[in-house]
Amino acid sequence: MNVFIGISALLTLLVVAWVIRPLLIKQSDSAISSEKLNAEIHHNQLQVLEGDLARGIISQQDFETTRDELQLRLLDDTESFEQAATQNSTGFWTAPRMASAIGVSVPVLSLGLYMLLGAPMAINPPVARVNAEDQQITQMINTLAAKLQANPDNPQGWAMMARSYKVVGRFEEAKQAFERAGDYVKTNPDMLVDYAELLGVMAGNSFVGQPQMMVDEALRKNPEHPLGLMIAGVASYQNGDFPMAVMHWEKLLSLLPPESPDIEQVQANIADARSQAGLPAVASNMQPPVPAAAAAGMTPEMINQMVDRLAARLKENPGDLAGWARLARAYKVQGRLEEAAAAYAKTGNMLDTDPDLLTQYADTLAMRAKNLQGKPTELVNKALTIDPKHPMALMMAGQSAFQSGDYAKAIGHWQTALTVLPVNSPDVTPIKAEIADAMLKMSATGKP
Repeated sequence: MNVFIGISALLTLLVVAWVIRPLLIKQSDSAISSEKLNAEIHHNQLQVLEGDLARGIISQQDFETTRDELQLRLLDDTESFEQAATQNSTGFWTAPRMASAIGVSVPVLSLGLYMLLGAPMAINPPVARVNAEDQQITQMINTLAAKLQANPDNPQGWAMMARSYKVVGRFEEAKQAFERAGDYVKTNPDMLVDYAELLGVMAGNSFVGQPQMMVDEALRKNPEHPLGLMIAGVASYQNGDFPMAVMHWEKLLSLLPPESPDIEQVQANIADARSQAGLPAVASNMQPPVPAAAAAGMTPEMINQMVDRLAARLKENPGDLAGWARLARAYKVQGRLEEAAAAYAKTGNMLDTDPDLLTQYADTLAMRAKNLQGKPTELVNKALTIDPKHPMALMMAGQSAFQSGDYAKAIGHWQTALTVLPVNSPDVTPIKAEIADAMLKMSATGKP
């Protein structure tokens, strides 16, 4: 673009200079030179005439007549030059003024005509293309919005609208659209991760809290969701749970293709998290799979030490409710159920709003008691009060009803779970088998 403007300006200046140059040459110098030339011609003619008289070629009378004519002609020529000079020096449009007017008007008129008739945006094709694409995207969004206004009962349409708003940076409208999508978002791991990413960005790139819970739910539905693993690692890192961040990112690294441009960044993240956690570094070109409890150099002793350090920090800061939830999950993974149950109990008012935490607490108590009856069932029912379509809570409620012999209730919970789980979920087949088993028991006992 700069080259084009430079060349155009140079050509315009050359044209203006070529046009005004004759106007800037002083006319008076040309007139004086012509007058001298005529006087010189008159002098030569007069010398010739005097020579002819001396040689007797012409008479005295002819000499005088011809001399007078020459003098009159010279006088006429001199007067004409004086009149021309006088005429040139009078009037408003003198040569300098005319040159100035042309020098200003030609560039201005050229620029105006180009702006009117030309294509200024074509100077920079990428910008023109981006603007055209932005206009097209805006038109598509407006069209979709109009359709949803006419047919608001379209959760997939609202999810598409949310993603569109997110792409163009209209975050508040994207959040509202995600909320209008309702259960479609809660059952779709891609939508959960997209919504979590939006909330994190709106919170100043902080993924702690609700974004992390949404990503955890997405990873339960699809444990190998790449963006979900990335955000889960970021949330764990921001929470100070560096070993968990390492686990998420190393699992992500094992899923990335060798040519992925994200590998270098993920490896840098892992190295940083390992350093923060006091873990030994691994070779940067390794992409190790992550086992359930010990990922690439994380021995049980190391994990115990990290968990103990977290427990020590929480003793100094017992008001860190999210920290107690992390510690409870770590104890549960290690099989330290008593300590896990005690840590869950210290999560305070998080148990009033977090169905994921409630189901994890219930599962811990059920594993310890080897039964869902009692306190575990109370926690599961509380989770369903907060989120009636929580998949894990529905499955656990079905198991609780089955254990108590209420097969119809168990079947109802499991059938509801099937409506919210993705069709490719690994939980679908076991739930269908449990439903079939409950139906057989109903037939055998003759009671629901």
